[in-house]
Amino acid sequence: MLQDWLPTSAKEVKLRGWDTLDVILFSGDAYVDHPSFGAAVIGRVLESAGYRVAIVPQPDWHGDMRDFTKLGRPRLFFGISPGAMDSMVNHYTANRRRRSDDAYTPDGRPGMRPDMPSIVYSRILRQLYPDSLIVLGGIEASLRRLSYYDYWEDRLRPSLLAECDADVITYGMGEQVTTEIAQRIDALIGQGEGQPMPTRQDIVPLIADIPQVVTRQKTIVEQEGDIVLHPYEECLRNKRCQAENFRHIEEESNKWHAERIWQQTGDMFILVNPPYPPLTTEQVDRAFDLPYTRMPHPRYNGKRIPAYEMIRHSICMHRGCFGGCAFCTISAHQGKFIASRSKESILREARQVTQMPDFKGYISDLGGPSANMYRMRGEDLSLCEKCKKPSCLHPQVCPNLHADHGPLLEIYRAVDALPGVKKSFVGSGVRYDLILHEGRNGEYKETNMAYAEELIRNHVSGRLKVAPEHTNDEVLNIMRKPSFELFHRFKRLFDEVNRKFGLRQQIIPYFISSHPGSTEVAMAELAAETKSLDFKLEQVQDFTPTPMTVSTEIWYSGLHPYTLKPCYCAHSAEEKLRQRAYFFWYQPENVPKLRSSLIKLGRKDLADRLFGGNGTHLASNNRGGYGAPSNRGAYQPGPRGNMSQNKSKPNRYDRGSRSNPRGK
Repeated sequence: MLQDWLPTSAKEVKLRGWDTLDVILFSGDAYVDHPSFGAAVIGRVLESAGYRVAIVPQPDWHGDMRDFTKLGRPRLFFGISPGAMDSMVNHYTANRRRRSDDAYTPDGRPGMRPDMPSIVYSRILRQLYPDSLIVLGGIEASLRRLSYYDYWEDRLRPSLLAECDADVITYGMGEQVTTEIAQRIDALIGQGEGQPMPTRQDIVPLIADIPQVVTRQKTIVEQEGDIVLHPYEECLRNKRCQAENFRHIEEESNKWHAERIWQQTGDMFILVNPPYPPLTTEQVDRAFDLPYTRMPHPRYNGKRIPAYEMIRHSICMHRGCFGGCAFCTISAHQGKFIASRSKESILREARQVTQMPDFKGYISDLGGPSANMYRMRGEDLSLCEKCKKPSCLHPQVCPNLHADHGPLLEIYRAVDALPGVKKSFVGSGVRYDLILHEGRNGEYKETNMAYAEELIRNHVSGRLKVAPEHTNDEVLNIMRKPSFELFHRFKRLFDEVNRKFGLRQQIIPYFISSHPGSTEVAMAELAAETKSLDFKLEQVQDFTPTPMTVSTEIWYSGLHPYTLKPCYCAHSAEEKLRQRAYFFWYQPENVPKLRSSLIKLGRKDLADRLFGGNGTHLASNNRGGYGAPSNRGAYQPGPRGNMSQNKSKPNRYDRGSRSNPRGK
């Protein structure tokens, strides 16, 4: 029945017997009623709280703006969810070239959303409804809540709230904050019965203290512990100020008990409230157990939505990631503390998947932002509550981390035992440093080895994806990734399990070129190292600077935010092309230039390791230039969550910095 979905048109609103709406959500994505798509999650959460909610997916921002007026003005507020993927990552490659498709649009059609829908949609709504409250959420706003470097325009920009017409930003996972905003406005309207409807100017002061809310203020009113950043204009003049700011921003994003953050921008002051405490299992279950149809809206009948195709038979088991990778935005948006679903909730969703008419017995992914962090947390949570480190795995695994894979093993086996399930796969990225971690006294060794065997034997669809990202220890340290020696150890384990059970499976490593700290010589070493392992790389990416990551701040400022020491970055197109070409050292057209370049750098030894004595045996069909069909975009949290994201999976490395396709 059409009423099984949230309404998207005036006709569907009438079918429900409604004459008014409480909240209208404008989404940059097609409407898929699935817990991996943020607008659906927020809509269902508000619906469960008793509110009348409609979604306007991919409104036409040209012409007469009828998509913005067809449902009228909501009683409480307009919400904007620009999309499960950052619009700029969605639209442009690492070379700033326009993409020819959009995975979140029917039939992958491009051009169905503008660049920066946060700005475009809010401007239109403000013109049409001057007094209505506009709440901006999602990954796009979340990662732009304070001054940030815009790679696509090559400039430092202020908080998105200083450039758009929304009244507030909600950052991070949006269920709690959006519901509390609705409840406060509802209470205000209820108290003023018979009085004129409150305007946005009346409402904003009443919601400005809610956690995870960003507001504009006329003056700074400091409380004890508040952090006052360098003003935006000062950051424009001095990149060091932006680098210094970022350390505070990242640390507060990863604290259990964070402080408020202020930043002056022109004549206004941007105030970022601390996040809510980590979600409990019961809270996560409530969001996932809502009555999703798990299907695209019937308006798309006969059309294929690529992002949905990737996740339609997948199950997300937790939120958050404590890896803290320098190029990744998961913790900036979801936090580093793991919020896990209960086994019962996961099994309920698995049973629902088995009832889908197109289900053939194979669950495509039992995962999360990182596949194997389910149920992991600190042994002593009082220590976690005082910690502000962005990573629990770097520079080594935290001794307080409870890294037992036992609960995950139980889930795998319980799901596989369900009637109708032939096999469940793990498609999310696996942290092999966690698998190899034995604990302080070897307490996790037996269980983690059992997990590794279960994973490799029963949950790999022929190819297991892992992400060493580089081979050079200095670059890996900047990335906050473990030594490549751990990859060697894990590959040996992978090969042993395959031999033991007579399997012929591959391990597929992901790598990044032109990451801060990576030089041409470091890339040549990567090529030689992977050649020695008999890899011809496929899953590769040219580093894309995206908002709110350590790597982007280094790339922009030239300084590491935590040490304020200079760090080499490949900025020019020629440098980036040459680094990327080392992924494809074996292609004949790349050989002459790479060999010549290494000799000029005094590294004939590396040239000989890659190409032999003179390399001429590989140089046939030389077409000049650097061949490298490599573009995985920027890894980013996929759909699920704050009017935004969780696990969508087009392009594993369409990372808005790195956000695994699973987050919200």
